[in-house]
Amino acid sequence: MQEMSNARQAIRAARDAGAEQAAPQKLMEAQTLLDRAQDNLQRRAYRDARRDALAARGKAAEALHEVEAASRNGSG
Repeated sequence: MQEMSNARQAIRAARDAGAEQAAPQKLMEAQTLLDRAQDNLQRRAYRDARRDALAARGKAAEALHEVEAASRNGSG
């Protein structure tokens, strides 16, 4: 499922940018959503899996934005 791949890539990008330090809560939420999407995929609940994967990607993007904001403000 492409949404799963996109979510994984977004989480990886956020982690690589430093989200574990700058936005740990958002990163954890993204990972939790991705895990839930994976569970839904295994249960063949494809609509729920897609929804959770998209939400995970969104949370990862929020984490990345927090990293970038912290970096711009000199606190990262």
